[in-house]
Amino acid sequence: MPASATSEGSSATRRFPYASMFSVFVRQRVLIGQIGKRDVVARYKGSYLGILWSLITPLMMLAVYGFVFSVIFKSTWGTSTDQSKLDFALTLFCGLIVYNVFAEVVSRAPTLITGNPSYVKKVRFPLEILPVAALYTALVNGGFGLAILLVAWVAVHHSISSTIWLAPLMLLPLCLFSLGLAWLLSSLGVFIRDIAHPVGVLVQVLLFMSAIFYPLAALPASYARLIKLNPLVTMIDNLRRTLIWSLQPDWKWWAITMAGSLAVMLFGYYWFVRSRKAFADVI
Repeated sequence: MPASATSEGSSATRRFPYASMFSVFVRQRVLIGQIGKRDVVARYKGSYLGILWSLITPLMMLAVYGFVFSVIFKSTWGTSTDQSKLDFALTLFCGLIVYNVFAEVVSRAPTLITGNPSYVKKVRFPLEILPVAALYTALVNGGFGLAILLVAWVAVHHSISSTIWLAPLMLLPLCLFSLGLAWLLSSLGVFIRDIAHPVGVLVQVLLFMSAIFYPLAALPASYARLIKLNPLVTMIDNLRRTLIWSLQPDWKWWAITMAGSLAVMLFGYYWFVRSRKAFADVI
C-alpha cells in the first residue's frame, strides 16, 4: 500500500475514531472470548466447587434478600393483591441482576489498564477490548442469575412471560452504558489512581438509588422523578416488565435511555482512543 494511502487511512482514523470501533470488535471477537473465559475460570480456580459458584452465589443472594425484605421487613411490590413472598424476592432479584452486571463492569474499570501493564508496554495489543471482555464476563455471570430467575418463576407460576422475547433488547442500553463508562474510567484510572475509591462508593450508592428494593410508586412524586433520572431505573423496570410481568416496556423511557447510553458509549470510546497514546508514558 502506498505511504500516502496509509497516512490518509491513519489520519481518517484519528479524525473519526468510531470508524474502526466495530471492525476491531469483530476481528478480535475470539480474543475477547478468550479473555472473558479466562476471567471466569480464574475467579473460581482452586475452589472445590469451581464454576458451580456462579450458580450458588445468585441462589444465596436470592434467599438472603428475599428473607430480609419479604419476611423481616414484610415488603410487597404492589403489582397484584395476591403477591407471594417469593414473587417479591424474584422481582427484587431481577433488579439485582441488572445492577450486578453494571457494578461488576464499572468497579473493575479503573484498574483494567493499570492491572495489565504488559499489554501496554511489551506487545501490540488492542487495549480497547479489555472493557469489552469485562462486560463479556459480567454478562456470563448475569446469565447464570437470569437462568435461576426464569426457572424459579416458571416453577412458581407455571408460565412464562409473553414478552420475554423483548428482554434482550431491554439489556442493550445496559451494555452500551456500562461499556462507555468502562472505557472512560479505565482511561482515567491510568492517570488518576485514586478514582477507584469514589467509583466504589458511587456504585454502592446506586444500589439503593435504582429502585431495586422498592417500586417507584412507593415514593413521593418529586423523589420518583428525581430517581428516574438514573438510567438503571428504566433498565431494571423494563427488564422486569418483559422478563417476568408479561408487560410491554416503557418505550418512551427505553428510547431516552438508549440514546443516552449510546452517547455515553461513544464519548467513552472517543476519550479512550484519544488518551491511549499516553498510557505507556504513565504506566
